[in-house]
Amino acid sequence: MDDPIVVGIDIGTTKVCTLVARVEGERSLRILGVGIEPAQGIRKGNIVDLAAASTSIARSIEKAQRTSGFEITSALVSLAGSHVSSVNSRGVVGISGGVIDQVDVARALEAAQAVAIPHNRQIIHVIQRSFIVDGQDGIRTPIGMHGYRLEVEAHIITAAESTVENLRQCVQSAGVEVTQFVLNPLASAEVVLSETERQMGAIVCDIGGGTTDLAVYIDGDIWHTMVLAVGGNHVTSDIAHGLRLPLEQAEQVKIQHGYAIEASIQDDEIINVKSFGQEGPIQVNRRDLAHIIEARVEEIFLLVLQEIKRSGYDGLLPAGMVLTGGSSLLPGMRELASSVLGLPVRVAKPESLLGLADQLHSPAYSTSVGLLYWALLMGENEPVTGRPSFLPRGTLLDSEKLKNFLKRLLP
Repeated sequence: MDDPIVVGIDIGTTKVCTLVARVEGERSLRILGVGIEPAQGIRKGNIVDLAAASTSIARSIEKAQRTSGFEITSALVSLAGSHVSSVNSRGVVGISGGVIDQVDVARALEAAQAVAIPHNRQIIHVIQRSFIVDGQDGIRTPIGMHGYRLEVEAHIITAAESTVENLRQCVQSAGVEVTQFVLNPLASAEVVLSETERQMGAIVCDIGGGTTDLAVYIDGDIWHTMVLAVGGNHVTSDIAHGLRLPLEQAEQVKIQHGYAIEASIQDDEIINVKSFGQEGPIQVNRRDLAHIIEARVEEIFLLVLQEIKRSGYDGLLPAGMVLTGGSSLLPGMRELASSVLGLPVRVAKPESLLGLADQLHSPAYSTSVGLLYWALLMGENEPVTGRPSFLPRGTLLDSEKLKNFLKRLLP
């Protein structure tokens, strides 16, 4: 049997990245095709120009098809944006046969989805956290156990239906079906979080161009997710305003000379930039640049801290924060995050990839690679691991429903 092929399309504010990989062995991926294209028509995770966004996505897919030699027909697609919200829910079902089977787990998850959701929102993920059988909690895998009452604790992530459908339309216009939408921080966490950090309690912070995505993991499970509408583009915009530069040059200055802590820069460090209305380049003190960057980055981390406190998990994160995403490459980010949050912080990137993976060993591609690992999990399709449960609404077959109904009628 051929090794399965997995495809992920990461649609961000700054870039669209399509990856094609072959699954080798247990959890090993060989990257066969890479298609990276600057994103147009996307702002803060939302589509603002359908035609431009469709073109960017189509070009990225075409590049990946060319390098891999495979035709892409379906893919997992990343999702972000401030429209994403999450809620924790509980589902309870009675067990008629005395032994819990797959159908009972599916029914419990179905019951957990019965939360009041506005008509303009749709469920993206229903992720099971743990099970309670007859009052005994902390159960990971209830299948095969004896019991009469099964409860599931689930984390439900919803998104604005219009935004999701616009994204689906853009991908479909390139001739690719969306297998599933995956929230950015969940995909990144598959790559950057170690099992120990997951168990101890850690927060994944993926700082992209237009959004900052957060996911809190405690006891190996996802407890809270949030997307903030601030990112690296805000830093670039501040530099452009502060030093009066075109945006393209502000981005270059940020990458080449940027530093997130002003106090670490010497007073006499000078950089040359070409400002608006000036004939030749002008000299700017690098410390002024660091001052602009530090103010904005500090604000981003204060918003993250505020969100952690609002979620109520601020004392439960001994493993600290794992920082990833393109903006985490800015020098001084880790130190500043650590001082603002009072937590240990490390910057993480995808590791141990085979094949065409040279440029993917960067925090900017954590979500892109994470989508492939998420596809691996879907392939295993075990909705009992505390990781994603891939049972969408109405997974039960009619015959199963009928069987359960008849079971209940029997004395």
